[in-house]
Amino acid sequence: MISGRIAGRTTVALLVFAFALFYVLPFAGLVERAAEDGRTFELMKSDVALDALRLSLITSTVATVLAILLGTPVAHIIARRQFRGRSLANALIDLPIILPPTVAGVALLTAFGRRGLVGEPIEDLLGITFGFTTTAVVMAQLLVAGPFYVRAAIAGFESVSPDYERVASTLGAGEWRTFREVLLPLARSNLLAGIVLCWTRAMGELGATLLFAGNLRGETQTMPLAILQAFESRDLGLPGAIALSLMLITVALVILVALRLVTHRSAYEL
Repeated sequence: MISGRIAGRTTVALLVFAFALFYVLPFAGLVERAAEDGRTFELMKSDVALDALRLSLITSTVATVLAILLGTPVAHIIARRQFRGRSLANALIDLPIILPPTVAGVALLTAFGRRGLVGEPIEDLLGITFGFTTTAVVMAQLLVAGPFYVRAAIAGFESVSPDYERVASTLGAGEWRTFREVLLPLARSNLLAGIVLCWTRAMGELGATLLFAGNLRGETQTMPLAILQAFESRDLGLPGAIALSLMLITVALVILVALRLVTHRSAYEL
């Protein structure tokens, strides 16, 4: 009996160790190679790296804000309403999560490109072009990362008993006030978790951005694209990609820890 427990605990410990090792070693390799290369910090301070980081932070934040504004009503309707096509709506929300980002990039081109379904008439009428602009970066990030927020928001709203809303309604609260003062606070932990997932996914977006927005420095070149370009270039190569990767990991880790602290604090307050 005791030997069986020891064997079970040993097996679990080995599995946890193997899992941790698998995830830690790649980052340890980055740090080790970066420490060996004397150009690492110089590359991190380069104009290319700073421009790409600045653009990534701005576009990811804008995409996340848009996901909140557009996705919250959608999540509320799906969580609280029964209607025809609800299963289809759920499937469409999950589709960008399942499909490769390159497919999302092609889809954006066919819809909003210069010869796209919507892009061409908009350009003819208003002279506005979406493809290969900073706006295209935000659109690509929103399409790929937005569903992560919507899915978390749906789970958050569904976790709140409708009884709370009924009580608020009987006390005279309108639908908007009930949503703002009852449902949102109770679903806050899920909403904040969705924001974290959405923002981090937007920061790491590559495929859809490359196809729909291109890789133009200062305009559409985000950090993942800058890393790819550095890796493929003869001048920078792997050392350049390592330096930029380490820079992105450091910044993302700091922001993620801050967001997690806010999330846990909000959950504790509830």
